[in-house]
Amino acid sequence: MKTLLAFLVILISGCTTKNGSYSYQPKPSQKYPSQQLAMSSSNVYKSNGELHATMRPYTVFGKEYCPTVVRVGDTLSGRASWYGNDFHGKSTSNGEAYDMYAMTAAHKTLPMNTVVRVTNSDNNAQTIVRINDRGPFVETRIIDLSYAAANQIGMTKNGTANVTLEVLGFEPSTSRSINLQTIAKGPKESVMNNFYVQIGSFERFAGASSTKQKYSNFQGYSAIIKDTEYNNKRLFRVWLSGFKCEAEARDFISKGYFKGSFIIGE
Repeated sequence: MKTLLAFLVILISGCTTKNGSYSYQPKPSQKYPSQQLAMSSSNVYKSNGELHATMRPYTVFGKEYCPTVVRVGDTLSGRASWYGNDFHGKSTSNGEAYDMYAMTAAHKTLPMNTVVRVTNSDNNAQTIVRINDRGPFVETRIIDLSYAAANQIGMTKNGTANVTLEVLGFEPSTSRSINLQTIAKGPKESVMNNFYVQIGSFERFAGASSTKQKYSNFQGYSAIIKDTEYNNKRLFRVWLSGFKCEAEARDFISKGYFKGSFIIGE
């Protein structure tokens, strides 16, 4: 029997949280960088020819998976939205204060400080942003732009637009700006190996606590509670942890254990 735990599913475009980072279940038609593991990059192998631990394939329930790799040149297409004054000055998922006039954006799974070029498919206008937040929490959208970035590509009036994203590079974790010369000399890929699946969201801690207890060891995955905030409202989200790559989390969701579940990259 499928379990419906999303009695407070948050289908919102805002992104501010107290901690943690969020994503939703991607559409099956979306292309994923993790499906093409870059085996020729210099930071994949050690000097002795062995794979770094984070790059080694692993097996779950008889199926082999490779770690999620995001590389320069990867592209994604979908619908963009933007967020502005309601979130201005509030904390983003990586701890920065959101600045609606800075060139930043929220994405569900791209590594923090990934720099992407965003092209508006309707008018070919472009902007370059740095990922510093998680969201948007709407299934049909793939990125939330700052007001400034959205205005630059002419989408503030309509609110959304069809866009293409291209990964340009990765700023250092301490960076709060975009320097194209720096990222051109920096890493050509980033490895992510920490994914979760959200199975419920509650206004009351008791609901989250009972759900965590019920699914404390579900199919070998552990349940945890994340304390988050949206528009000054406290929400307790229940996540299953232990997914090492996006593909493993996607396969788990496809089995239909929890209706309304989605992927979280952190």
